[in-house]
Order: sequence, then structure tokens, then C-alpha cells
Amino acid sequence: MEVISFVALAAGLIIGLGAVGACIGIGIMGSKYLEAAARQPELMNELQTKMFLLAGLIDAAFIIGTGIALWFATANPFLAQIANLPK
Repeated sequence: MEVISFVALAAGLIIGLGAVGACIGIGIMGSKYLEAAARQPELMNELQTKMFLLAGLIDAAFIIGTGIALWFATANPFLAQIANLPK
């Protein structure tokens, strides 16, 4: 049953790399927001709205990846193919 171990490894990679990517993306976006707000303070409200919208989209991509990884870990569609292999 190597497929189960490979699926567990893949699910861990999907969740881990997705979390790292989301954290780096939000960190870079936050730093750019602070730079822009320091340059033009009168645009802070507009920039803040756009920053939170983008933060939600970045988190949504990570949560979708986590959902797919957990779906493969719990209801693995590849196991049905193994059961039908000739022995």
C-alpha cells in the first residue's frame, strides 16, 4: 500500500508549501502596503481595502489547497484503482 504513504506525503507537501507561500505573499504585501502608506498617507483607506481583499484571496488559495489535500487523505480516489488490479 505504497499509495497511501505517497498520498500522505503529497498532502503534507500541499499543506506545508501552501502555508509557506501564503505567509510569504502576505508578508510581502503587508510591507508594500506600509511603504505605500508612508509615501502617500491620504490613500491609506483605499490601499487598506485592496490589501484586505488580496489577503483574503491569498488565504482562499491556501484553504482550497488544504481542502484538496484533506480530501485525498480521507477519501482517496486512487485506492479504488488498486483494488481492481489483477493479483
